[in-house]
Amino acid sequence: MSLLKQMKFARVYTLGWLQQAQEEAWDVQPEGFNNTIRWHVGHIFMTMETLVKKAVPDYEIEHEEWIPLFAPGSSPAKWEGDVPGTEALIAALSEQTERLAHILDEKLQDVLESPMKIGELLEMNTVEDVVEFVAWHEGVHTGIIHALIKLTAK
Repeated sequence: MSLLKQMKFARVYTLGWLQQAQEEAWDVQPEGFNNTIRWHVGHIFMTMETLVKKAVPDYEIEHEEWIPLFAPGSSPAKWEGDVPGTEALIAALSEQTERLAHILDEKLQDVLESPMKIGELLEMNTVEDVVEFVAWHEGVHTGIIHALIKLTAK
C-alpha cells in the first residue's frame, strides 16, 4: 500500500469510528483519560497540519486558530473561547487527507531543512518520514477514541 493510501486509510478508519460516537459523548472525559473525543479529533487534525507545515514550509495551515486548543499538553479543562463543533471537526477531517495528498505527492522524497525528532526514539529526515509518523499517530489516537466511544455508549 502506498504511503498516501495508508494515510487516507487511517482517516477512513477514524471517521468510521466517529460515526458511531454519540454527540453527547464528544465532551465526556471518563476517569483515567486525559482528554475527550473532541480533543482527540482536533489533535489528529492539528498534528497533521502542523507537521506538514514543518515538513513543507510553504504549506498554509488550515484552521490555525485551533492550534492552542489541540496542541500536545492542551486540555479541554483549559479551553477558552470558541471550540469547534462536531460538524466542523468532521468536515475538517473529511477533506484533509485528500487535500494534503495532492500537496505531498511529489514531495515525499524531499529532505527536511532540519530533522524532526521525538525524543531520542525517532528522527524524521524526509517528508515521507513525517507522513509515516502522522499515519501512525492517527492510529494511536483513534484507538483512544474507540475506547472512549465504548465507555460512553448508552
